[in-house]
Amino acid sequence: MLSLAWLYLLYLQSGALSFGILPGDSFNHQTITERALLNVTARVCRALALAEGRDFTFPAQPFTAKSIANACEAPKSYNSFLFNIGLIQSMNAATDFRHFRDAHYHCDDELLVEGQRLITDGLSAVKAANKRQNYLEARLNLGGILHTLQDFYSHSNWVELGNKFPNINMIRKNATIGKLAAKTTATCRSCNGDDCSNNILEDIIAGNILTSGYSVVRTLSGNKPKGKCSHGSFLDAISLGEPKGGINKDSYTSSHGHLHREAAELAISATSQLLEDIRRATGDREFLQLMGISKGSSKALCFVVDTTRSMGDDIAAVRTVTSKIIDSKVGTEDEPSLYILVPFNDPDFGPLRKTTDAEVFKGYINSLTPDEGGDTPEMSLSGLQLALTGSPPNSEIFLFTDAPAKDEYLKNTVIALIEQSKTVVNFMITNIPGLRRRREANENRQQQQNQRMVRDSQLYRDLAQASGGQAIQVSKTQLLQATSIITESTSCSLVTLLQANRNLGKAENYTFIVDETLTNLIIYITGSSVNYTLVNPSGELHNSTFTGPSIITAELVGNLRTLRLLGQVGLWELRLTSTNPYTLRVVGQSPIDFIFSFVKQSQGPLGGFDLVENRPTAGGNTSLQVTLLEADISTVTEVILVESSGSGKVNGLVEAQGGGQYLVHFDKIPSFEFVVLVRGQSTNSTASRASSMTFQRQSTTSFRASSVSITLSDTGSVLEPGTPLLIPFSVTTTGEGGNFVIKATNDQGYNLTFPSSLTLESGGSADGTASITAPLASQPGTGVTLTIEAEAPGGADANYDVLRLTVLPKVTDFSPPVCHLLSLQSNCSDRCNQSTWELSVQAADGENGTGIDSISLREGDGILNFNMTTANVTLVSYNASCCSPNVQLVVVDRVGNVEVCSYSVAPNVSTTFSPTIKPSSSTTASSSGAV
Repeated sequence: MLSLAWLYLLYLQSGALSFGILPGDSFNHQTITERALLNVTARVCRALALAEGRDFTFPAQPFTAKSIANACEAPKSYNSFLFNIGLIQSMNAATDFRHFRDAHYHCDDELLVEGQRLITDGLSAVKAANKRQNYLEARLNLGGILHTLQDFYSHSNWVELGNKFPNINMIRKNATIGKLAAKTTATCRSCNGDDCSNNILEDIIAGNILTSGYSVVRTLSGNKPKGKCSHGSFLDAISLGEPKGGINKDSYTSSHGHLHREAAELAISATSQLLEDIRRATGDREFLQLMGISKGSSKALCFVVDTTRSMGDDIAAVRTVTSKIIDSKVGTEDEPSLYILVPFNDPDFGPLRKTTDAEVFKGYINSLTPDEGGDTPEMSLSGLQLALTGSPPNSEIFLFTDAPAKDEYLKNTVIALIEQSKTVVNFMITNIPGLRRRREANENRQQQQNQRMVRDSQLYRDLAQASGGQAIQVSKTQLLQATSIITESTSCSLVTLLQANRNLGKAENYTFIVDETLTNLIIYITGSSVNYTLVNPSGELHNSTFTGPSIITAELVGNLRTLRLLGQVGLWELRLTSTNPYTLRVVGQSPIDFIFSFVKQSQGPLGGFDLVENRPTAGGNTSLQVTLLEADISTVTEVILVESSGSGKVNGLVEAQGGGQYLVHFDKIPSFEFVVLVRGQSTNSTASRASSMTFQRQSTTSFRASSVSITLSDTGSVLEPGTPLLIPFSVTTTGEGGNFVIKATNDQGYNLTFPSSLTLESGGSADGTASITAPLASQPGTGVTLTIEAEAPGGADANYDVLRLTVLPKVTDFSPPVCHLLSLQSNCSDRCNQSTWELSVQAADGENGTGIDSISLREGDGILNFNMTTANVTLVSYNASCCSPNVQLVVVDRVGNVEVCSYSVAPNVSTTFSPTIKPSSSTTASSSGAV
C-alpha cells in the first residue's frame, strides 16, 4: 500500500467524475489538499513560535512546501514535507482508481450519510495512529478521507443551498448532516440546453434539502430513480435521460461550473477544518511530525540490535555511537527527527520503541542488556521486518549482530518492504567469518557448518545490496571504529552518486560526476582484497599505496574501506580489481536530489496513469514519475535504468511536466536487477557569472521486474480487535502457468490464514482470500503491515503486495468532553504585569465516555495544572498575568473527540465569580462578573 507518492496520478481526462487531478484553470484535488495542508501547517508553526516567544512571518503567497518549511525554521524538512504532502495527495487521488464505482466514496447517488461514515471512521483511525506515532498509516488514511470530504462540496447541493461555510457535521461521527432527500423525492428538472444553473427544483432549495447526483458509472444499473439529479459528465450516460444534465461542480466546464470556485473554496475550508480537528486531538508538535516538519534532519536514526550474551561489547559500542551522534547533532540541522530501536534475540524480537526525544532514546539504548537467548541463530529478520514497517520511508537502518538468521524464510518479505519503502539497511556483523558458532569436533559436521556460515553471510549481503546498504564485517574490537559510517549517514542532505555490487569480482572501471553543490564526498567499498585506483578530474592517480592530495583520509576497518575526498568538480574514475564479491557506494551532501515511483497506464475508464506499488511487469513498457528537488536550480536531462550487478542499461524518454516533475517512458523494462540513475544540469548562481554544470544522482534501492502480479483488494484500513478481516487478492502471470506458492506474513504476529498455493494457467489469473485477526487486547492505533507474496513455479520469480492496517476498536463514544467553569478570580489593574487572574474548570467526558486523555493550552502563557478525580472527570486550574487575558483549553478524550474551552478576563477589572449553573464552554468575565 505504501508508495513514494508525492507524485501526481495523471488522468488523461481530468475531472470526469470528481475534482480533477491534472493542473489547469480549475481547482483539483491536488491543489485543494495542498493548500489546506500548507495553510494549517503554517498556522501550527506560528502558534508554536508565539508560545515560545519567537517571531513568525508568513511567507509570500502562494505558499509552497519549501517556503513553509523555511518559515517554520525547519528548512531541512523540505524534502520530507514535500514527500508527505504528495503521499497524502496520492492516496486522495487513488480513491478514484480504487473506488471508482463505489458511490459513497464520492458522496454520489445521495449516499451522503455513508460518505460521512467513511470520513469519520477514517478520522478515528488517523487520530489513533497519530497517538502511537504511526504517522505513515495516519497519512495513508488521511488522503482517502479527504477525497470523500472534498467531493461532498462538488457533488452535493450544499453550495446551491446558499451555504457559505463547511458542514462541520461531515467530520463528526453520528451527527446529523442535514435534511436528506427521500429516495422517492424528485430533486431536479432537465437543464435548459447547456444551461444547468437552475435545474435543482425550487422546493428542494426552499426546504434546505440535501441531495447529490446519480451516475451510471457509479450505479452500473443504467438508470437512476425517477426525478433525481444526475452527476453529469461525458462518462455519465444517464445524464442524457430525463431529467437531463447534472449538478457537479468539478470544474468550470461542469454542469454547475458557475459554482466551481465556491465549491472548491468550501472544500479547502473543510479540509482545513478536518486538519485542525486532528491538530487539536494530536497536539501542535505531533501534528508537525505528521507533516514531516522538524527543526533538524528529516531522517530517522534506527537501530536493530541483537541482545544475546555474546553481544555485550557490541551493545557497548552502540551506546557509545548513540551518545556521540546525539551529543554532536542535537540542536543542529542534522539532528534526527525520530529515533527507533528494535531489539531481538531468540526466540523474541521487539518491541519497537520510537521517540522524538534524544534523551529518551539514550535511555532505551542504555536499558539494553545481553542475555543468553536460545540456540545460535537469532530472529534478526523478524526484528528487521518490524523496523522496516515502523520507520518512515527513505530511512536508513543499522542492524548489529554476530549470529546468523534463524528466520531466513522472511528474506523475500524483507526485500519487498525494502523495495516499497526505499530504505537502506546496513549490517554491522562481528566475529566474521565464523559468526557465532559452537565448536564442533566432527570434521564432517565442521564442513557443513562452514558451508552454512557462507550462506548466512551471503543472506546479509543480499539484503544489504538490495537496499543499497552494506554488510560490514569487523571484529568486536573494530566495531566502534566502523560505526563512523552511521554518523555520516544521518546527514540530512546525503545523496548517492553511484553504487554497484559485484558477486564475482573482476577488474572494472566506474565513473561519477561531481558537481559544484556537492560537499563531504565519501567512497565506501566493502569486500575483502579489493584494490583501487582513483583518478580525479585533473588526471591525478591515487591508490592503496599512494594517496594523493584528492584523498583526505583512507581507512580500512574489517572489510570496509572508506575514502574521504576533496570535492573537485568534474568527472572522476574509480578502477577496482578483486576476485571476491564487493559493493561500492559513492555519497556526498547536496540539496539536489530526486524522488520517484513507477507508474502504469490505468485500466480504469478515466485512463491516465496509476502507481505501481510492487514490482513492474517484466517484458512490458513502463514509466517513471520523477520529482526533482531544488528544481529552481536544476533540470533533468537523462534517466537510465542501470544494472545493479553489471554494465547493462536502458535509457528512458524524458518529458518535462513542469514544477520539477518529469514523466519518463521506457520501451521495455529490463530483465536484470537495476537502480535508477538521473543526470541533469544545475546552475551555479554563486559564481561571478551563471554557469551550468552536469550532475548525477542514483537511487539506493535495487529493483527487478516480474511476470507475476498480485493485487490485494482495498477492503478498508481498519482492523477491529477480535474480528477477522477478510482480504481478497488476485494473482496474475504473463508467463507460464502452474502451482504458485503463496506466502503471507504480518509484522505484529497476528493470527493469519491464507491459501498455501494457487493454480494458474499460462497468462492466467486466480483469486484467493487471506484473513487476519487482531487479539482483543490489541492497542488502538497499532500499525499492522500485511505482506502477501506469490512465487512462480521453480521459485525464480515472485511478486508481492503490501497492505497497511490500523487497529481500531469499535467506537461508541461520539460526544466530546464538556467544560464546567467552577470559579474565576482576577485582580487586574492598569498595570497588567503586576496583577493576575486564575480559574478553575471541571472537564468531564460523561458517564458513558471513554475518559479524558489530554488537556493542553491552545492560547495563553500561564500555568496549567490538572488532577484526575475519576476516570471521566478532571479538575483543571489555570493562572496567568493579566497581560495575558485569554486562554483556550483543548480537552481530548481517549477516542480523539475534542472540545476547545475558551475563557477571558476584561482588562483593568477585578473579578470574583463562582457560577451556580453550568456555563457554556465559551466564557467571558466582565466587570459585572457575568459569564
